[in-house]
Amino acid sequence: MSEVVYEETATMIAAGDLQSFVPFGREHCRNHPNAFNLQLRELQPASELWSSDGAAGLVGSLQEVSLQERERESWKLRKGCTGVKEDETEFEEELYTVGNVAVWSQGSRTQASSVYKAFTVDSPVQQALWCNFGIPQNNNDAEEVEQTVCIVQSSCINVHTVTGKDFISPLPFQVSNVWATKFGLLLERKNTANDTQPNPPGEPLPTVFSMLHPLDEIAPIVCKPSGLFEGSRVQYVSDSNMKIVFTCCQPSIVVSYDTVQGTHTVWALRKVTHDERSMVLRCPTEPTGTPLGLMASGFLTSHLRNTSHLDSPGGSGATGLSSGAGISSAFSSPLRYSALHSHPSRIMTSSPGVHSRVHSPSISNMAALSRAHSPGMAAPSFSGASRFNTSFHSPSPRGHHGLLQSPNSTANESVLMQEMEPIIPDLCVEQLWSETVPTGCHREMSSQASKVFLTSDLCENQYLCFLVESHQHLRCVKFIESNDSTQLIFPSVTTIPAKDAAPLQTIDAMLVLEACGSLVLYTGITRVSKVHLSSPLSHSISLTNNLPHLRTPVETVSTPANGGSRHIHRFNEDAMPSPVSDLKNLSIKHHEASFFEDYIFQQTTPFIRTLRDPVCNRVTLELNSGVMLRICIPEIATSELVRKCLQAIRFILPKEVAMKVLVKWYNIYNAPGGPSAHAEWSQFVTCFMTLMGYNTERLAWTRHLQFEVPLSPVIAAKKARPSDGGSDEDWDYLLASHYHRQINSQPVCGSADSSNVATTEKEDPSSAASPSSSSLKLESSAPLFHHIPALFYVLHLLYQELQLDELHRARASSLVCLLQQLARDLQLEEYVDLYWRDYPSIISCFTESCVVDQAVIGQMHHPSFLSSDPPCVFNWLSSCLRGEESLPFPSLPGICQRTKLLVLSYALYIIGDDKATSTNVSKYLFKLSGGQRSCASEPYSRRQSSVKVRFSNESLAEQLVVWLTSQGFTLKDLESVPFGVALPIREAIYRCREEPSSDWPEEVCLLIGRQDLTKQAHKMTLAKSKASVGSGFSLVPPASSEADEEEDGMSDIIHEVTGLIWSQDLRVQEVRRLLQSSRPVRVSVVQLPEVSDHEYIEEKENKLLQLCQRTMALPVGRGLFTLFSYHPVPTEPLPVPKLNLTGRAPPRNTMVDLNSGNIDVPPNMTNWPSFHNGVAAGLKIAPASQVDSAWIAYNKPKSPELANEYAGFLMALGLNGHLTKLATLNIHDYLTKGHEMTSIGLLLGVSSAKLGTMDMSITRLLSIHIPALLPPTSTELDVPHNVQVAAVIGIGLVYQGTGHRHNAEVLLSEIGRPPGPEMEYCTDRESYSLAAGLALGMVCLGHGSNLIGMTDLNVPEQLYQYMVGGHRRAQAGANRERHKSPSYQIKEGDTINVDVTCPGATLALAMIYLKTNNRSIADWLKPPDTWFLLDFIKPEFLLLRTLARCIIMWDEILPNTEWVKSNIPQIMRGNFDPSEDINMDTMAQAQDYITAGACMALGLRFAGSANSDAFDCLYEFARTFMKMMSFAGTAAVGAMGYYNLQTCLSMILLAMSMVMAGTGNLKVLQLCRFFHKRTGGEMNYGFHMAHHMALGLLFLGGGRYTLSTSNSAIAALLCALYPHFPAHSTDNRYHLQALRHLAVLAAEPRLLVPVDVDSLKPCYALLEVTYKETKWYNETTVELMAPTLLPELHLLKQVKVKGPRYWELSLDLSKETQHLKSILIRDGVLYVKLRAGQLPYKDDPQGWKSLLATTVNHRNSGATAFKPEAISTFTSEPALISFAEFFCKTSEGLKSREDSFVLFSAMLYECVTQECPEMLPTYIAIEQAVGALRQGDLQQTFPLWQLRLVVELWDSRMLRGPANKHDTLLTSEFLPVMKNAVDVALDSWLKDHSSVLRSYMRGEVLSRDTQSIMLACFLVYRSIPCFRNTNTHLEGCNSFADLFSRSSQLGIPLRDLLRLVPILLSSASGSHSLLFPLQGFSS
Repeated sequence: MSEVVYEETATMIAAGDLQSFVPFGREHCRNHPNAFNLQLRELQPASELWSSDGAAGLVGSLQEVSLQERERESWKLRKGCTGVKEDETEFEEELYTVGNVAVWSQGSRTQASSVYKAFTVDSPVQQALWCNFGIPQNNNDAEEVEQTVCIVQSSCINVHTVTGKDFISPLPFQVSNVWATKFGLLLERKNTANDTQPNPPGEPLPTVFSMLHPLDEIAPIVCKPSGLFEGSRVQYVSDSNMKIVFTCCQPSIVVSYDTVQGTHTVWALRKVTHDERSMVLRCPTEPTGTPLGLMASGFLTSHLRNTSHLDSPGGSGATGLSSGAGISSAFSSPLRYSALHSHPSRIMTSSPGVHSRVHSPSISNMAALSRAHSPGMAAPSFSGASRFNTSFHSPSPRGHHGLLQSPNSTANESVLMQEMEPIIPDLCVEQLWSETVPTGCHREMSSQASKVFLTSDLCENQYLCFLVESHQHLRCVKFIESNDSTQLIFPSVTTIPAKDAAPLQTIDAMLVLEACGSLVLYTGITRVSKVHLSSPLSHSISLTNNLPHLRTPVETVSTPANGGSRHIHRFNEDAMPSPVSDLKNLSIKHHEASFFEDYIFQQTTPFIRTLRDPVCNRVTLELNSGVMLRICIPEIATSELVRKCLQAIRFILPKEVAMKVLVKWYNIYNAPGGPSAHAEWSQFVTCFMTLMGYNTERLAWTRHLQFEVPLSPVIAAKKARPSDGGSDEDWDYLLASHYHRQINSQPVCGSADSSNVATTEKEDPSSAASPSSSSLKLESSAPLFHHIPALFYVLHLLYQELQLDELHRARASSLVCLLQQLARDLQLEEYVDLYWRDYPSIISCFTESCVVDQAVIGQMHHPSFLSSDPPCVFNWLSSCLRGEESLPFPSLPGICQRTKLLVLSYALYIIGDDKATSTNVSKYLFKLSGGQRSCASEPYSRRQSSVKVRFSNESLAEQLVVWLTSQGFTLKDLESVPFGVALPIREAIYRCREEPSSDWPEEVCLLIGRQDLTKQAHKMTLAKSKASVGSGFSLVPPASSEADEEEDGMSDIIHEVTGLIWSQDLRVQEVRRLLQSSRPVRVSVVQLPEVSDHEYIEEKENKLLQLCQRTMALPVGRGLFTLFSYHPVPTEPLPVPKLNLTGRAPPRNTMVDLNSGNIDVPPNMTNWPSFHNGVAAGLKIAPASQVDSAWIAYNKPKSPELANEYAGFLMALGLNGHLTKLATLNIHDYLTKGHEMTSIGLLLGVSSAKLGTMDMSITRLLSIHIPALLPPTSTELDVPHNVQVAAVIGIGLVYQGTGHRHNAEVLLSEIGRPPGPEMEYCTDRESYSLAAGLALGMVCLGHGSNLIGMTDLNVPEQLYQYMVGGHRRAQAGANRERHKSPSYQIKEGDTINVDVTCPGATLALAMIYLKTNNRSIADWLKPPDTWFLLDFIKPEFLLLRTLARCIIMWDEILPNTEWVKSNIPQIMRGNFDPSEDINMDTMAQAQDYITAGACMALGLRFAGSANSDAFDCLYEFARTFMKMMSFAGTAAVGAMGYYNLQTCLSMILLAMSMVMAGTGNLKVLQLCRFFHKRTGGEMNYGFHMAHHMALGLLFLGGGRYTLSTSNSAIAALLCALYPHFPAHSTDNRYHLQALRHLAVLAAEPRLLVPVDVDSLKPCYALLEVTYKETKWYNETTVELMAPTLLPELHLLKQVKVKGPRYWELSLDLSKETQHLKSILIRDGVLYVKLRAGQLPYKDDPQGWKSLLATTVNHRNSGATAFKPEAISTFTSEPALISFAEFFCKTSEGLKSREDSFVLFSAMLYECVTQECPEMLPTYIAIEQAVGALRQGDLQQTFPLWQLRLVVELWDSRMLRGPANKHDTLLTSEFLPVMKNAVDVALDSWLKDHSSVLRSYMRGEVLSRDTQSIMLACFLVYRSIPCFRNTNTHLEGCNSFADLFSRSSQLGIPLRDLLRLVPILLSSASGSHSLLFPLQGFSS
């Protein structure tokens, strides 16, 4: 059923410029620094040698170059994809390979080529191709596509991605060819000799494999043939006769060729299904048939396999992805079929086995690359590779079969095979179609296609074409996607004679090189015309030297009989990202011609040998001489209007007719030497009307189309472009053409500018007035005659579509000339009237109409949809606004997109039908069905965006905006919608802008003009990207101002933000001063007269030693202050400020040093301080930075003295989560060094990074360092004590909150670990016990009594015993052996040493019962209530108990002093009996410590909340303690008392800074500064550490972070702020110093920074924060000025940016907090948008400057008094400011326009104050329209339509009552004024010219003067229908009532009818008396 090939006889089209083509890579490689340089220089292409020394030179060079070297070069071209949108500039990409080099270059017609990437590999490149790999995303099904270049070498494939990743995939076998597909690469295995004829036991190995990603395994491909019997069994592709000749991505198909049968087969490539996978992999249960007997049928050997059930490992199908390859259609051909039937019996016996290629060991050999053996390898494992090699490259057949099992193989062997896991196939090919070979033919009939491609024709049929070169023909197979688009159907095959062919993607055509050598253009299988080349072919042989270089277009033209020509190879480029899948030996033409052939050819005429590299509409012709020329085939139309008309024609006509018309037009348009593009419209009209049967010569206006050129000198000048020009030969050729005789008219040149038409007519009135002669008849035999009505209707709809687009509206006036002619001839009066109303000045010039014979009128198809009432889209929208019912509006699917959008928008928003866009579309739109598609599919879903339309009970405005976005409508589109039509959409946008929802997608926010939300939404989608803030606002700290200023480690705090938070003072600089430790301190000691110099020096050094206690404690605070503030540069090491322990003594600034030896300095004094310094430096790194293992190792210092700093750095990296990236190898490396500090830092860091994950590898790492976790028999490792402590805490962190039983048990016993016999565990036992307690608390954090499965451990009781003392229990479990003998040094007896175990046990209880409010446990922790018992408890333990008790009773903590005092036992508060012996010191001490504990609990309860009550309460206590301290040192308070007071005061200070964390509160800062200044005396290292930690917490992360009160945070704070601080810098006895840094784990980002979306600068904004209701307070709302720290998110209900300065924006947290969390994590950037007319708070803190706005807002005459200069106070938008500058200021020369300047000022003012600057163009358009109407110089009525729509919208809003007034956009007095002006203008015209209206109503012919224009304006604006059929109604009216009743049927609005009354009634009664009284009534 091949389709009719419609032939145009003897037509010819001109091709575009010819350019000589040299692959760019060749040029590039010539300069490439590579070994091939020399050979390449000699390998000059022929084209460059022509001009040098003629033939001799060429021959010489060809002799020098051996054949081998010319072979290597190849290249591919494809259309470049910019990756953004399709409409970007198009360019070509070239991939050129030669030798070991592959060059990827890009270049377009406008821009020279440039190298994009060049790759050099180790061995010669066999093939290079583009391929897109899909990377499955873990969260959803969507795949991310990675674009790559694959370079195939003999042993491996190099894959380079565009993003810069490189992969090398080794190949397990030799590959003959590689193909790119939709899923990945297909590899064809090279057949070796012994593989082709296997001996009987043999089994064919798969031949086609897939690789879905460079890191995936190479897997065999499964095929599913469409067999005749049982043939659809799934099997591996293992037919060595099958060769792939083509692959394609869209649709995903593979074409293969069977070398034995000589047939081509098309396969669908898809992922393999689960069933198919399991079918291929499973083993059959029972052996069938006799294997040897089966093998006898030699023909079938390759398809059968031996099925012994020992065979194959049973592989279950895993879920893998799939890719495919082709297989020969084994059983569909008669040949094969007969072969099978020759052994019927055998087939019967073995039927299950015939087609089942179950996975046999031989396949295993090949494919089971057992993954178990080498998990680390991305490529196939070595064992696999060796198997491959033995089977494929074995020298002897024996070796080959040695691997295969024979049927009687021993079980042993097959067991061995069983271990190998088979490779799971990924892709499957399913047979779709196969060529049929007629019986009786030999296989010589067919040979392998040398080129395969897809092409489509102008009517959207798709073809798969293959070129069989040996037969010189092209087979075109039509294919159709099935309705569910899963299958492809191949209905018909057509053969076209061809020597070569190439597809032209963009113009739906292909270029065919015929055997005679001429080039012919086909569209699908329809021949269009020959292609005429302006031929440089003749020059190629004239060996003269003056030939211009071939890159320039060559002008001369000849039309040789066999004009050089060639075939078209076509890919479907839209659908196929990589047109690289071209068979190597065809698309990559080797220069294989020998020099001898070349020599012979040289004498002959040059002819085209092949076509290659088609891209879009360009293709390369390769001549026999080796010269390559690139030609461009012209498009079907360049003007948008013609293109749209052609689309509409194609839509409505039947396919065959449509094809004829399009081919005809293509030939006319592109005839050689034809007119250039600007005459395109006139040419189209002529062609089109001729095809309909018009004689365009006789029609005045079409005749005039040809004479317009001289009138327009611009166009005439353009005409002379040389590239369009032809020669005289062309002209003669044309005149003689059949086409010329047929059309019989001159070639048309001219423009379709409507004003020109009008002017011509005016200049030549005679032509217009001449009566239409009888010769104006329509030729009824013309091809389109029957379809005129249908064509007219679709063009009318297209005209309506153009009206809705400001940019295309100018073209509508050209179209209207054609439409009015058709309407007249079809006698559709109303249509003519409609066109006249739209363009009165143009239409009234046309009067001619053609006669259609009544006889043939019946032959026209009058389609049912052609209504006598013309569809007018403005009318439809207008009746919508008036609330009238109207019929559905007709639309052309895919062509009238704008109509569809606007009609449905009005239906949704104005009519208010919220189903208009989903289920009720047919109510409003009537879709025409085309002539060729049964189901009108919409081909143009071009910009469908990803927005999902979800309709809930949202407002209509919101629904409209979301729907428009989902249709791909953008602000740019809105600008081109006419202002009246766009007004409701603008109004909806305006409403949405006021109250947006925070979860709208990015596109919606863009449409409503909320860039702030867009930016935020954009960030949301970029959450994956590593950069902290991404594209917009970046918080980059400024470069340090003084270069010589020593790095103090605090320069990265972001001043832009801190400057906004603390704008009034310099507190941040002050904190920097207090915390800097990198400069020498000032040591001022006055030398008293009696002090000798030597003593003075000692005195200075002692003073320095005291000061150094402080300096060494600073880094702990600095780490908190600079937390997460820096993004390191991966190429530079982290800058670590040095810890400076020297001093300078005034006045001479002499150096004071501790190392002078004058005084004793403790050894190792700086070990821990430098560790802290390293931590502080490391904590600067933000968690979002990019840090990798290599960089961490790169920071390792060279000098050993910095090792401690590096240890701290490692711990810090753990705290900010980067240590997880450190390779296990490196961790092992660091630990084996045995450096104590490094081990501590590493263990704590790794465990913090793996917080609460129960990670096994980390657990192993930690257990090695904890003897208790090792088996009892293991060797004793000598682990330093502090490392053990760190490891124990590490266990707590890794198992935090998990309640892990074994660890809890071990830790419980470790709290009371007794000292060992040999002095082990004897020193610093307290810190180990405390660590075990803290770790136990963390493991069971907050579990309370619900500890699952631990009841037998009696945890609380055991802890209580540790706390208060008692007998030690027998050690249970694994560690019994260890503790058999007691210590020889420490005599503890069998009681528990409470001093060691109490702190750990107390805190463990506190953490286990944290926030559980468990009163019974809390009562255990009460301080004793008798003096006797009080004496037994250390005061410190009282502090811990109070703290523990309070945080268990979490909800009872109240922020007031009464609550704090209520913790002191009754006996201390009462009156004392003096007779009792009470030690007042003890009592005071106990009281102080209990108070401190309660304050500490208060601090934890309100951590990070900045609660003012809590702060005041704590501040009160701090003041009290300060007062007490001022007495210190006196007799009343001994030295001991001072220490206690200082301890308590430090704890209270820490509690205060916890409450105020991140806020930088001044009072706390003053206290910290006060303590900073106190050195000497009792102020030791520990106190300094406490005070500076408080300072660090106060400014946590530079004010960006604050503390959380989650369980995990409280645990971290308890570890970090343990109330016993070290006495000196080496003191770790009670608490390991490294744990102080765990406070970081409690920090969370809660700073919200508003950033102005326009300037991208942080700014102030008012926030309204609503708290959820709790049991302590009701729901409350507070106002905060951001940037501010937010309260904890779980307490909040919503956060809202408040007006009036910024657009409102609310984040609702009751639904989900994820959105806000992600904002806070990314530096808290919240984008806000300043409202027009407002200034930022920084410029105008009080809002006084924009008071101007408020005064004038009250609708008074202020608008006129508005000075344009003042605009800058309202808005910072540059467009508005420049508008004010140029349009609102009167200058000297323009005094006359002063009134319009005032008006412009008023408009601008209105827009700015009303917050809708985008309305300014609408205002101006209205003003312009009214102005033009008043002056009477309107040429068309379009502006009045728009005004009418605006007024109707206004009326419909007003009708709803003044309450809705605020809804409308045009709220000012502007609209009524304008409306009045229009009314006055039209009324005054009516008064003077009522006769014109009357004559119109009587249907008389109108004159062509300005009156007719005004009349049209009047009719349009007053919505008066066409009276041609209605005059009967209104004529006989005598009274107003009568008129009114009749007119209601016409649908004229009342107020418009009143305007007509006087005329209608007076025309009846002849009196004018009624006119005046009605005037007043009507206005």
